[in-house]
Parts: sequence; C-alpha cells; structure tokens
Amino acid sequence: MQTIDLLVIVVYLLCSAWLGLRLSGRQRDTKDYFIGNRQLPWWAVCLSVVATETSALTVISVPGVAYLGDVTFLQVAVGYLIGRVVVAFVLLPRYYRGEMTTAYAYLGIRFGRGMQGTASVAFLFTRLLADGVRLFAAAIPMKIVLDSYGLELSYFAIIALLGAVTVLYTLIGGIRAVVWVDVVQMGLYVVGGVAALVVIAGSLDVNFLAVAAEEGKTRFLDFTSNPVSSPYATVTAVLGGALLSTASHGADQIIVQRLLGCRSLRDAQKAVIGSAVVVFLQFALFLTVGLALYSYFEGASVDELGLANSDELFPTFIVEGLPAGLSGLLLAGIMASAMSTLSSSLSALSSSTMADLYERFSHRTLTGSQGLRLGRLFTLGWGLVFVGAAAMFTGTDNPVVELGLSVASLTYGGLLGAFFLGLWIRRARQTDAVISFGVAVAAMVWLFLFEPELVGFTWYTAIGTSIVLVLGYLLSLRHRGEAPGARSGDVPAPASEPTSEEERS
Repeated sequence: MQTIDLLVIVVYLLCSAWLGLRLSGRQRDTKDYFIGNRQLPWWAVCLSVVATETSALTVISVPGVAYLGDVTFLQVAVGYLIGRVVVAFVLLPRYYRGEMTTAYAYLGIRFGRGMQGTASVAFLFTRLLADGVRLFAAAIPMKIVLDSYGLELSYFAIIALLGAVTVLYTLIGGIRAVVWVDVVQMGLYVVGGVAALVVIAGSLDVNFLAVAAEEGKTRFLDFTSNPVSSPYATVTAVLGGALLSTASHGADQIIVQRLLGCRSLRDAQKAVIGSAVVVFLQFALFLTVGLALYSYFEGASVDELGLANSDELFPTFIVEGLPAGLSGLLLAGIMASAMSTLSSSLSALSSSTMADLYERFSHRTLTGSQGLRLGRLFTLGWGLVFVGAAAMFTGTDNPVVELGLSVASLTYGGLLGAFFLGLWIRRARQTDAVISFGVAVAAMVWLFLFEPELVGFTWYTAIGTSIVLVLGYLLSLRHRGEAPGARSGDVPAPASEPTSEEERS
C-alpha cells in the first residue's frame, strides 16, 4: 500500500459528501424528501436498487464463497428474477393505487394501524441488525489497510467515520441524493471489481477458469445436495431466492421507497425487473474473482494463508496484490457499496418511522416544513443507532454475506406472508395478521439462534411466509359468520388511499 491509496480513499469520502449535497436539490416536504416527489428516472432507480442490495457483503464476501466452494450461489440470483416479476405485477400496482410513501401503508389500509405499526417495527429492528452486519463488513478491508500503515484503529472508529459521511448527505439531500450517489458508487465498485479480475488473470501463468473447472468449482446447478440443509441446492436456492427477493423488494421499505419514487408504475416495474439482471451479472463478476483468487493463492486454505476467515481473502489481495492507486480505488469501491446501503437504510428507516409510526399514532397534522425537519431528525437519530449496531459485530465464522441474508430473512417471511394474507384471505382481520406474524418471526429467531444447522438460510423466507398464511387462515375461520368486508376496530383509510373493499376488488 502506498500513500496514493490513502489519498484516493480520502478524496472519495470528500467527493461523496459533496456530490450528495450537490445533486440533492431543494427539499420542500416529506414527499420530496422521502420519495423525490416521484420524479426519479427508472434507470437511476434500477441502479440504486442494485447498489443498495449489493453492499460491501457482495464485494468482499462473495469471492470467498467461490474460493471455498463453487458458483452455485449464482442460482439464488435466478430466483431473484422470478421474485421481482411477482413484485412488479402483484404488489407494485397496489402501492401505486394510492399516495403511499411506505410499503406498510398497504397493511394499514387492509388490516389497520396496529398491523402497520407491527410491520414497521419489525422492519426497523431487522434492518438495523442486517445493515449493521453490512457496515461491519466494510470495516474489514479498511482495518487491513490501516493496520498495514501502523494506524491500528478499532472497527468502531472506522464505522463511525463511514457513518458520519453517509449521514451528512442523506440528512440534507434525502432520497434524491441517495439515489444519484448510489449510481456513482455502483459504477465505482464494479469498475474496481473488473480491474481486480484483469490484474489477477494477468499475473497467472495458468488459465484460472480451467483450474477451477478441474477442481469442480464451476458447478452452477446442484441437484445432489440435501435441499433442506444445503442453502445452494438448486431447488432451495431458486425457490429461496425467489421468495427472498419477493419479500426484500416487495415488503422491505428500503427498496419499495425507491420504487415509489419512479414517475409511473410502468417505470417502477422496469426498475425492479432490470435490477435482477444487473444483480446476476454482479454476482457472476465477484464469483469469478473468487475463482481467480483460488489460482492466485494456489488453492491454499484460509488457515494456511494466516487469515481469520474467507472474508479476508479479497481484501488481502487488494492490499498486497494490486498496483498503487488501484488498491485505493477498489477499497473506495468497497466503502461505496457500504455507504450506498447505509444511506438507503437511513432514508428508509426515517420514512417508515415518520409515516408508519409517528403520523399514524400521533394524530398530529404537520406542515411541509415541520415534517421535513422531523424527518431529518429521524435520519440523524437512526444514523447514530446504526453506528452502535454495527460496532456490536466483531467477527463471524461464516461469510458475512450469509450472516447478513440470514438476519434479514428473520422477518422477510412474516412480512411477505402478511401481504399475501391480506391479498388472498378475505376473512382475515388485524388480530389474525398480528398473531400469525408474531409466531412466524418468533419461529425464525428460534431457528437462527438455536438450530442454525437444521435448515439453510434460503428456507427462512419460505418457512415464515407459510406460517403466516396457514395460521392466519386458521384464525380467520373464526369470522365465518361475518361479512368479508368487516374490519372491527380498524382505523378507516385516508380519503386519498383506496379502501379495503377496493383493494379486494
């Protein structure tokens, strides 16, 4: 590592803050602050969605998955495409039917504010943990770099630095700044990944793809592994990826917020389906980097290389194997991927807190400027909480990409099941939805904490969705004597949003 690498990183941090502020424009109210007044171009939203879901996990952890195993992880991306088609044509039309700013507004309309608040709180908690993992992942390569200079900063200090820059432009610029900086950041880490692959391939005397093929690492489909316990068995990966993507892009505010910022429903559909294609190509790129690293390190194990886990493979190569300047560029790209996810989470968390909790339960009517000021305070508050959550993670035995997906999946199944319960079970009421949702989340937490080897993480969403649908249906049988449209105790929907009867028709 050379001084120029540190200089590149510092310039990147300064430019990110400046660019976010420069592109943000003037914010006038919460609609402008949280969904860009629905004037964002679909292609920018598409790339922003990809940058948000990619995070530092993909850049540093996916190469390690291929290094230790094969490329069957890519099957999950096939499922992603299927799931996003469902989102585009089943869920998005309902979001665009009213003036909604969050995914959970639909649950409030269909069941009542109790279910809307429950879903929002579950989203806030899960997003905090899942993106805490992502922010921690970005600190891994930064610590390796700084240690090489003798600057032994703690993970907390690195996380706080990344968090401060990200909070700055998100706080002031809102979703518009987040989306446009995401576009630039995505380009940065993709260029860095391609450059790293070219350097590795050029330094080898052998064809790394041929070596990988001989070792069985180019296997794409897996029909032999146990589909229950193996997360990358073909049926498990595709079905799990489809359900995970349906939940993450149809029931997770961090993605839905962007899609609601598009100019029309058709634009939102193009953005979400197009993002699946781009993600597939990204996964393929970083898995290929992992195959190249296998030849570069001559197939040595993680222990033989003196590393703590596979997540340090790619960062170690970046520090030791790339030319001066290029190392700094790729490290800046890793930071970019982490910051894009963090900024997206901050905007999503503050919008959900504002619309699903504060406005829904306070019964206060705020002016545009008052709402904007409060939204920014929520953004600042969540930024501080995020830094603390990320600092809780100090290491993991599994690749952090799997840890991040596992944590996010704890509530994805429950959220997706609640949406489908509202769409498919006409008799279901708010109490049915809340109880079944709570049971599903509790079951997934138990699996994650006490039986992590029982089923692969790609099954989490499917299991949670099934629990909500089955239990919700059984509970709804109590209402056989009631009219399907009755919703005792629910708060009526605002005039600008469709009623439950309209939704069901």
